[in-house]
Amino acid sequence: MVERGRTGEEPEGLLRSAAAALLLGDMGAARRAGARALAAARDRGAVGLVPQALEYLAYAELRAGRHAQARTHAGQGLRAALRAGQRNTAAHHHAVLALAASIEGDTASVTGHATAALAIARRHGLTQAATLAQWAAARADLGRGRPLDAADRLGPLVRPGPRRGHFAVWMLAVPCYVEAAVRAGCPDDAAQVVDEFALWAAFGADPQAPAQLARCHALLAAPDEADALYRRALTLHDGAGGDFERARTELLHGKWLRRRRRPREARDRLGAALVAFERCGARVWAQQTGAELRANGTAPCPAGTDALSRLTPQQLRIARHVAEGATNREVALRLAVSTRTVDYHLRNVFAVLGVRSRIELARMVDQAEQTGARP
Repeated sequence: MVERGRTGEEPEGLLRSAAAALLLGDMGAARRAGARALAAARDRGAVGLVPQALEYLAYAELRAGRHAQARTHAGQGLRAALRAGQRNTAAHHHAVLALAASIEGDTASVTGHATAALAIARRHGLTQAATLAQWAAARADLGRGRPLDAADRLGPLVRPGPRRGHFAVWMLAVPCYVEAAVRAGCPDDAAQVVDEFALWAAFGADPQAPAQLARCHALLAAPDEADALYRRALTLHDGAGGDFERARTELLHGKWLRRRRRPREARDRLGAALVAFERCGARVWAQQTGAELRANGTAPCPAGTDALSRLTPQQLRIARHVAEGATNREVALRLAVSTRTVDYHLRNVFAVLGVRSRIELARMVDQAEQTGARP
């Protein structure tokens, strides 16, 4: 079905192809088939198919970690579904909008969209929409520092039993549940679902799952094993993409490091998480990270030339080369290190300095040189 979507022209077939790609975890193919289905439906005047095409597009973007794009598609899809009288499809769009809002920390939007999705889903037996909506509410609880509430919401969805969520969704919510249960002091409950999640990660239908699985193992691990598992999770995130999920791993690792009195390492992790959360608009998660930085004795660092003194020698060398216009590959060649090492240090440079672009970094380094500050 995915292959048919590469050459097909009928919107119905393209929608089936998008659905198949979503099940297989091929988000690129799902987005391409969904976009072609949307264009074909509009060209043919098949207005009844437009809300469903936008639903698949929104869900594909959500799975890929592109929450702003998911919100845009879901907003358009919700309006189209309401115009067409498609209440079931509207429920799915409400659920995606609730999930996008849970990233941003918009509590009112999460509650409004989740409530609307559940009201329709429960009347019409829409298990997938209901699962997405409850996951959104739980993730919002987790972002606000209420892990017990999040675990109570997610437990019935992910543990075996008659209330388990939709098969295509509940696995996606497992990492949230494991984090919530561990933080709520119930690690044994979390351990029950990790083995099943490991099978899901091995299947390959979710590009984020291997990194999330390592994060789950780190949360449940003994102190002498957790550090290596967090680092493995971060390495796996490098191949999967997605700012939000990587930032969540960095936040949890930073918390772990801080509680083990390793403040410098904790600062690097928390600073990188803060920059990533701010970049993807995850305000409530950024606030949680800022609180951890303050507890670590390091307030989020304002931009300024004095901040350059906070860089390690290696970070400083990389910052200077980047400020001169070198690409990460060029910096790696100059310093005889791997590109991945440059990527890692540059993320920490951005976090420590509070900058979001190479242009801002160049401006700060140039200002430091003009004023005689380090470097």
